[in-house]
Order: sequence, then C-alpha cells, then structure tokens
Amino acid sequence: MKMNLANIKKAKKLLLKMECIGIPTETVYGLAGNAYSDLACQKIYKLKKRPKNNPLIVHYFNIHRLKKDCHLNNDFIRLYKKFCPGPLTFILNLKKSSKISKIITNKRNTLAVRFPRHSVTRKLLKILEFPLAAPSANPSSRVSAVTSADVKEDFGKKIKYVLEGGRSSIGIESTIIDLREKPQILRLGGLNVSNIQNILKKKISININPVKISSPGQSKLHYSPGIPIRLNAKNIRMGEAYLLIRKKKINRSNYYFLSKKGSLKEAAKNLYTTLRKIKKKRYSSIAVCKIPDKGYGKTINDRLLRASRFNEKTT
Repeated sequence: MKMNLANIKKAKKLLLKMECIGIPTETVYGLAGNAYSDLACQKIYKLKKRPKNNPLIVHYFNIHRLKKDCHLNNDFIRLYKKFCPGPLTFILNLKKSSKISKIITNKRNTLAVRFPRHSVTRKLLKILEFPLAAPSANPSSRVSAVTSADVKEDFGKKIKYVLEGGRSSIGIESTIIDLREKPQILRLGGLNVSNIQNILKKKISININPVKISSPGQSKLHYSPGIPIRLNAKNIRMGEAYLLIRKKKINRSNYYFLSKKGSLKEAAKNLYTTLRKIKKKRYSSIAVCKIPDKGYGKTINDRLLRASRFNEKTT
C-alpha cells in the first residue's frame, strides 16, 4: 500500500509524548507504546483493561536493535533468518542492562519479541529510538482488530491516533515460541508449527494451556465477540448464527462462512471480521460447525475454544 510519511511522523510524535496509538501489522492491529517507558506501558494495560500478569509482546525493527535487550541463541538465529520479519514471536532471556519496562514483563527476566512485516509499521520502527510494546488493539478478552475501523470501534477517543495500514493480511495473531531452553510453542498463530519444526529439525512440544500464564495469548477467556459460542454444533437454535468453514449450497441469512472453498488459512484470516459482523447483527449466540484440527484449523479451534468460555462467565 502507498506509504503516507506524514502519518508516520504524526505517530512518532505521539509515541515520543508517551501516548498510545494503534498500529497495523500483518497479523492484527496493535495498541502501541514506548517499551522503555513505564508511563506508556501503564497506559496500554489501562486502556485494554489487561491483567497485570499477562505480559506484552515488544516489536523491533531488526535483530541488531534486539541485541541491546535480549540474549540470542542459535535456534533464534535460524528462525529469524527464515521467518522474520513475520508472524513469529520469540520468548528470550532479558539482559540485566535492558531498558525494557518491568511493567511489560511483570518483573520477569524474559521478554516476548517480534519483528512485524507490515511496511507501515516497519517504517515507523525504523525511525524510532525505542521498540514498541504492542498487544492486540482490543479490550482484554475480546476479538482482535484487523482494521483501523475495528480499533476505533473498540476504543473511540480513548486513544489519540490509529496509523492506517489497511486490513491485516494474515488476520490472526503471531505464533509464539519459547526459545530459552528446549523450544516449545506457547501460542498457535499465523505460522504453522510444522514450518518451524522443518527449520529447527526437531520435534517441538506445544504448551498452550499452562497452569500459570507465561506468555501472551494464554488467557482462558480470550477472543470473544461478547456472545455465547457453541462448538462442534450439528444443529442451529433459534436466534443463532451458524459459522461454517466452507460455503454451502443452501445459504441462509444466518449462515456465515469463513472461506469459499474451505481453505483453513483463508478461514483464519476471516475469523475475527466474521465474529464482529455476527455480533453487530445482534444474534443471541453462535453455533460453530466442526473444524478440522490440523494446520490453521488448530489455531482457529484454539481461538474459538477460548472465546466460548464467555459462556461460563455469563452463566
């Protein structure tokens, strides 16, 4: 998309004043602030109403800037060279000399880091002298934003500015891998685990439901449109929307499909937009068809399972 340098300069000016802004990434939009500033990071948590024990992902322009804050290892280098910039977040050990706000890490000695691919945000990161703490730009536990309009809908005038970047091309959060010791996946996301295993040439364990939250995206209730969700539904109840992977020959007004031809990657991209659309239509709940538990289907199932826990909260 065409780069608007005036918008990027405006974003920089606000960030230098320790304000929070919306930024586009290829995964979802982020709520960004200076990762070296306690004040900016406090504002992020307050705006999102995010629990303090849920750490933030910090976005960097490149590996050379990351070296100031984190210890790197061989697995990281291999994955960085293959997938970055892109939809992969790394958990690394922090250096004692790092200026990263302790609010971000909840005083842990680890940090979640990513190198976003979106050209607009890369341009912004390049001209900043600090990395950006940027969780998804939505209220905590709710559906992530994939357009600037989504961010404005969720926050209104509570944030000063949203940097326009079009619709997120992947539409679902980054995959998170812990590289401190034996590699393990802490969140399924925009990069399939099989791709990571092929580069590292080793089996990687998946630990997305720990007893204690150690990474973004592990909250039990998350990604909710704010109405009940029924998984693996075989029938539809009165007042429900029906969420399908593939378009059916019988098409009713309450049928919402995520992909024309059943592509799980396309379905993942369209998930949050579709959940928001259903909520606006004021359906009482959402019935979801059985989704293949493979590839991007695993990620979709993870998101919908967490979103379905809204049911428990309201009963």
